[in-house]
Amino acid sequence: MFGQAPTPVFVVTGFLDSGKTTLVKETLMEQDWIEPGLTLLLLCEEGEEEYSEDFLDEKEVIALNIEEPEQLNAEFFKNCEKNYHPAQIVIEYNGMWKLEDLLTIKYPRSWQLQGVYSTVNGTTLDMYLKNMRNVLMEQLTESELIVVNRCPEGTDRSGFRRALKVQNPMAQLIFEGMDGQIIQPSAEDLPYDVKGDRIVVEDADFGIWYVDAYDHPDLYLHKEIEFTAQAFHPKGMKDDMFVPVRKIMTCCADDVRYYGYPCMLTDKQDIPLKKWVHICARFEFEFVAASGNEQPVLYLTHCELTDPPKEDVVYLG
Repeated sequence: MFGQAPTPVFVVTGFLDSGKTTLVKETLMEQDWIEPGLTLLLLCEEGEEEYSEDFLDEKEVIALNIEEPEQLNAEFFKNCEKNYHPAQIVIEYNGMWKLEDLLTIKYPRSWQLQGVYSTVNGTTLDMYLKNMRNVLMEQLTESELIVVNRCPEGTDRSGFRRALKVQNPMAQLIFEGMDGQIIQPSAEDLPYDVKGDRIVVEDADFGIWYVDAYDHPDLYLHKEIEFTAQAFHPKGMKDDMFVPVRKIMTCCADDVRYYGYPCMLTDKQDIPLKKWVHICARFEFEFVAASGNEQPVLYLTHCELTDPPKEDVVYLG
């Protein structure tokens, strides 16, 4: 006898009027993976965009209003399963509530979290980064998809992207214009030239390169990357590898971490560990067993001691 198929749970989070309802109606509910049958929609705040009765009937959706975060608990979800037997659950979550609280609740055994999707209003993103950075970043850390919508002309997409993506490099990040159309990223968004075979990354731009290298490896593939970093050899890493890293402030002064990509030694180079070095390395994008994913991997061509940069910490956004 086969076990019961898991009931998928989708979480859409973001601040008020950031486009959550539009994302649910026009994107999420139109996907092939939405199962036939009843969708239980939990609405955690009331925005300008609403769900019409026609939409709810057509998509076989039952919507429940959630007034307080405390309502979302194990007993509530157990009752939802008992009373509705949903084919899937969509939670339109209040961006001011702690996302961690929702993700750590004990769900019914058959329920399975499938994804967290975030929406951000491009016209107010700069204000949130300046005044509510921690709250904004907390909801983005767990997101598989981040949609920055309503971006006016001249929006600093590269600045926004590095501020958002360094916190969560595996998330898919999409920018949309005021007309709702996706803005395709371009090499012109970057502060360094990627057209040649050698790319020089200045000290202040390390964070931009770190994020973009994961998102758009095709821009860097097989090219030589030149930058300054500290040489580290994490515990358990093979002797023929090291990691050139920089300190990156991800969201606040209390959250500074080392970031870098593994670098292979092409011969028996002597790497001065924990020292500042000037690196020249060939860029590749390969499967790494330690992470279980494809990611940037560097192949060292030259390394020499150098002076520390003027700013030890790279600030993003």
